[in-house]
Amino acid sequence: MTSWFITGVSGGLGRAIAKAALGRGDLVFGTVRREADKTAFEALAPGRAAGLIVDVTHGESLQTAIAAAELANGGLDVLVNNAGYGLIGAIEEASLAEIQAQFAVNVFAPILAAQAVLPGMRQRRAGRIINISSVSGLAPWAGTGVYTASKFALEGAMRTLAQEVEGFDVFVTNIEPGGMRTDYAGRSLVMVERAIPDYDGGPAHAAAHLLTDHAGHETGDPAKIAAAILAVVDSPNPPLQLLLGADAVHYATREAARAQAEMGEWIALSLSTGFDSGA
Repeated sequence: MTSWFITGVSGGLGRAIAKAALGRGDLVFGTVRREADKTAFEALAPGRAAGLIVDVTHGESLQTAIAAAELANGGLDVLVNNAGYGLIGAIEEASLAEIQAQFAVNVFAPILAAQAVLPGMRQRRAGRIINISSVSGLAPWAGTGVYTASKFALEGAMRTLAQEVEGFDVFVTNIEPGGMRTDYAGRSLVMVERAIPDYDGGPAHAAAHLLTDHAGHETGDPAKIAAAILAVVDSPNPPLQLLLGADAVHYATREAARAQAEMGEWIALSLSTGFDSGA
């Protein structure tokens, strides 16, 4: 029986992953914010679904919860850093408090959670760390700059972590979905408080309308995404990065092609900055 720790199982993708794992007989520890959510989660599979009331931005509380889960069943096999939210608005509009809050959930909490599970995983020479990133961690989108920055940061930290722990048979995978039919564009979406009229009619303010207008019509199926994540966990050679969804593949491919073309265009200047031969 695989033992999971998943942040944010009250709804959305976290709930879908938990249900998929529970459905095949696994044990899942999941973080929630309210007592009612804890009760509802544990009712999914009494005895195998354990809800933990944790605010992931409180690092000590998160790490204490992980330590308790580690002791409860002989060690955690899988960590899923799922909890997160989006902040929408032009970069100029975002306050320092809004930026810090975004990074606290989307970047700092996953790093602290990984730090908490790694001692046990290293000791056992086994483990999986799954990070719910986004195609926005590869391809920026005007109006989502702070959210995009948080996903770029998560990508960088966890891809580096993968190099650091590969000798311990601990595998790290960044999941990069496109649009999913969850509550991301609902309760998991926060608008910046400050609005600068000069951005009206431009791409920075269009993002909010696009997200809310498409809410409930996204092409990504959370149940199928959850099944894909289980396949990654079960693989003896899981990927470092996994795009999920046709839109994710489209945007990531387009951004990679843009970067490659620009690199080629400026390659002569790039290579011109070294000392001359013999210097």
